[in-house]
Amino acid sequence: MSLLLHIYLLLTSLIQIKKHCLINSVDSCVDEALCGLVRASGGLALLRGHRVVLRSDPSNLRGKVALLSGGGSGHEPAHGGYVGAGMLSAAVAGGVFASPPPASILAAVLALHDAGASGVLLIVKNYTGDRLNFGLAAEQARNHGVAVDMVIVADDCAFDQPSKAGRRGLCGTVLIHKLAGALAEEGRSLDQIVSKMTEVLKGIGTLGVSLSPCSVPGCRPSFDLPPGDMELGLGIHGEPGIKRSKVASADEVVKAMLDHMTNPASQSHLPLTTGDTVVLCVNNLGALSCLEMAVVTRAAINSLENRGVAVARTMSGSFMTSLEMAGVSLTLMKADPETLRLFDTKTGAPAWPNLSAASVSGRDYVTDPPTSSTPPQDSKHAEGPLSPIMRKALEKICSTLLEKQEELNSLDRAAGDGDCGNTHAQAARAVREWLQGHAVPGRPGEMLSALAGLVQEKMGGSSGALYSLFLTAAAGHMTDGRSDAAAWAGAVHAGTQAMSRYGGMRAAILDEDPFLLRCLHGWKDLPAASGAEATRSLTARAGRASYIAAERVTQPDPGAVAVAAIFRAVLETLQEQE
Repeated sequence: MSLLLHIYLLLTSLIQIKKHCLINSVDSCVDEALCGLVRASGGLALLRGHRVVLRSDPSNLRGKVALLSGGGSGHEPAHGGYVGAGMLSAAVAGGVFASPPPASILAAVLALHDAGASGVLLIVKNYTGDRLNFGLAAEQARNHGVAVDMVIVADDCAFDQPSKAGRRGLCGTVLIHKLAGALAEEGRSLDQIVSKMTEVLKGIGTLGVSLSPCSVPGCRPSFDLPPGDMELGLGIHGEPGIKRSKVASADEVVKAMLDHMTNPASQSHLPLTTGDTVVLCVNNLGALSCLEMAVVTRAAINSLENRGVAVARTMSGSFMTSLEMAGVSLTLMKADPETLRLFDTKTGAPAWPNLSAASVSGRDYVTDPPTSSTPPQDSKHAEGPLSPIMRKALEKICSTLLEKQEELNSLDRAAGDGDCGNTHAQAARAVREWLQGHAVPGRPGEMLSALAGLVQEKMGGSSGALYSLFLTAAAGHMTDGRSDAAAWAGAVHAGTQAMSRYGGMRAAILDEDPFLLRCLHGWKDLPAASGAEATRSLTARAGRASYIAAERVTQPDPGAVAVAAIFRAVLETLQEQE
């Protein structure tokens, strides 16, 4: 084997290139991303020859202070997504996680100056590369006669004793974009804006936590984090944090973050006391689901309120990301009426969320439903001659479904999400609990109606809706108190018709095999599973299985198996009574 081949194999083993990155090429991804942002936003434009996003209405900057920010790419929507009236006038981008070059920063400053801006404020995150490159461009701009000033954002609360470089600039930068942009839109001077932002920065703090690393396109992950671990206090480029631990619950993680952010023993803490009012920013670092973000947002609001801190505004979403990192950062900004006024002003920036100006804390956020919408599960019904046998049948059904939980889950994994057994077991446990505290109505229609309400509330999913439809329609055909075979057959027919009508499907287990209908007229020596087995050869017309190729679905339908088991349990109960 040649030396070059040895070297190639060694390099490919060491460099674990990120896979499944939906780009065209590593070299062009930043430029194409900026182009995509601008093409999708009518209020934005690109500065030819530079990675600079500008407002497309430069004439509206005349006589006002222009705001310029930026940094490495990979933090989208920062910073290009915050260009617009009421926020940034322009944003300059570097390569992924790389500071933008001074030439592009200067080009952006001069473009804003030429548009008639009275001055240019540079909003810079506290990273050495950004400070040097923006600083150099600022000096060059002054030599061109441009009034330039700079605000350094250093809101990181991670380190008890920050290094000489100081605290890192994180998501608090976005809040400075908003407040400074509102002041600039009002025509405030450069000195006034700098003074106000310097004051506001004293009350901003941010801390992040990560559940996974991120990968610059074409490179290996930025750091190693074993599955099940999390890292507290890391930077937005994957810089090391302050502590690693096992992943805990959202409530516990949020509490730990807020405890650390506000710990007076830390030199970088955010002073926060009972009675303070804050703006809360819950920032997705890239790969958390919307569901997880909502859970974290709830935890953060509750934790702050439990500390006696009022949450005036909350923004939750992706504001300053770290590529595909699974993690979240919390930013707190101490707020007074003037800060909230600036925060609430409208902006045309495409990435700024459409927020309510109502206070989060103190708002009644739960509305009671109308009483008529509550299923009448707790209605008192009189028992009758059929109550004992119906109770035994229900108990038999519950035990059967609980025994078949894993079997149904296994069948469902072939064509669904693998939870059919869990769903039926959940319903079985709910019915068992109901039986312990309720009399079984003597009239079958009332019993079916009670079960319909119970299943609707407790079972959930498509199965819950289908069973509740079946039971509700069946109950409506047994209101006269009849309980003979013909009445039951009519009720079952009505139930299956309702399922077909609203579900857009045929009740296959009844259509393909007359077993269940024959159960209603006699119950001796009938093959309970034959109808369910027939579903092996059927093509799914609804539900998740309908999206899977028929040749891949070779097992009986788990729902049909469950229905067959239910009817078999009823059959066996009736046979025991003979």
